[in-house]
Amino acid sequence: MDFSIATLWWVAAGVTVAAELATGTFYLLMLALGLAAGALATHLGLGVSAQVIVAALVGGGATALWHWRRYNQPQSAPARENRDVNLDIGERVNVTAWADDRTARVQYRGSAWTARLAPGAAAAAGEHRVSAVEGNWLVLSPI
Repeated sequence: MDFSIATLWWVAAGVTVAAELATGTFYLLMLALGLAAGALATHLGLGVSAQVIVAALVGGGATALWHWRRYNQPQSAPARENRDVNLDIGERVNVTAWADDRTARVQYRGSAWTARLAPGAAAAAGEHRVSAVEGNWLVLSPI
């Protein structure tokens, strides 16, 4: 069985897509796009050098564009402070009294939790907001 150059380009693109599915690296998908462009260049009748150039420009350009796009997006908060990860962030709790070590026991979601005061916050009784969750500790900030 004789394979054409276009078939080799398509097989390489398929292998790259399979590798992307196995690893979850979106950059491999951009490189597969470049390999598919090389296959299309073959179908258009371009020479081997032009095919490689088209594949490199499309794959490299798509990878660079994706990297630039990800770099310029705002960074999300760490998981312990991110409401998208932990729905407890931003909820309100009532603190009756703080201990000398800046901890307290609070009732939250039907059970008693140990809470720690956020750095730099004044230890005062009253309503507080959950600013982070560290393990099974709530980090509270005054409202």
